[in-house]
Amino acid sequence: MVKARKYVVKKHFQGVPKRDDFEIVEQELPPLKDGEILVKAEWISVDPYLRAYNARTPIPYDQFSYQVAVVTESKNPDYPVGTRVVSHKGWRDYTIFNPTVKTDDKNASLYKLPDLHGLSPSLGVGAVGMPGATAYFGFLEICKPKAGETVVVTGAAGAVGSIVGQIAKIKGCRVIGFAGSDDKVQWLEKELGFDKAFNYKTVDILKSLKEAAPKGVDCYFDNVGGEISSLILSQMNDYGRASVCGSISAYNEDPSKMPKATIIQPSLVFKQLKVEGFLVWRWDGRWPEAFAELVNWIKSGKLKAREHVTEGFDKLYDAFTGMLAGENSGKAVVKV
Repeated sequence: MVKARKYVVKKHFQGVPKRDDFEIVEQELPPLKDGEILVKAEWISVDPYLRAYNARTPIPYDQFSYQVAVVTESKNPDYPVGTRVVSHKGWRDYTIFNPTVKTDDKNASLYKLPDLHGLSPSLGVGAVGMPGATAYFGFLEICKPKAGETVVVTGAAGAVGSIVGQIAKIKGCRVIGFAGSDDKVQWLEKELGFDKAFNYKTVDILKSLKEAAPKGVDCYFDNVGGEISSLILSQMNDYGRASVCGSISAYNEDPSKMPKATIIQPSLVFKQLKVEGFLVWRWDGRWPEAFAELVNWIKSGKLKAREHVTEGFDKLYDAFTGMLAGENSGKAVVKV
């Protein structure tokens, strides 16, 4: 009999998520039936969207997120012991699946880990997982960048932003990033090849942007929302494109008292901008296409997939709140 542990969210978060908003619950799993597999989590993802979805999810709920797991027991010939799978089962160590049962429930579905050609399986929840697909489709399909254009990325040192900036460089664009520390700025410029990066906490954003992009901005990949986004939109060229991935700046705010930012409609109208929000599930049938390209870029050295690794199932909460506080450079993952 296998005992599984999982994190259950008991309360809707007020501000920064608190440890007692979660409860670790143990349950005994039943013996496997025909067609089922038992998997053990190896890598669990912590991401900003977990905070954003909290208020939209009825409580109590099992804390979802992506995980890479290995099959430890199998009654399904297509998934022998040792097979690695990716699922949205989140913060739990053991799970039973029946892969033969098709479902529209994202949290109950799984797919085999893509062929990573020897790269770490942890990339299955990062650069070759949902964040990688988010960067790939959210940037290429919405911004449709052309060589020589200027691209601005906020949250540029995070899991998605760091990949967007590198894809923009691969496509021949000039890339400007905003991040939250001087160390991150150094990493973006020295290691990832951003043309310019700024610590938004210490610079005059408008002045810095005008100096870095004197001819204006063509594409903006927005991870943070807020006043910085209003300022960047004001510097865009005619027919500029903005892809809106998230609004990290406001995730911990009271939904009834959201922060205010300068209105953007004059910029949208007079510059004839296209601004489009997206959820990565829009392209879920095409994720393998992105994964193959991303693996090629990583293997060839064109793209660096940095990870911020925390060890231990009991450290999931710390990793989550640390990521929300911007302590990670690259993808925040937990090794269990």
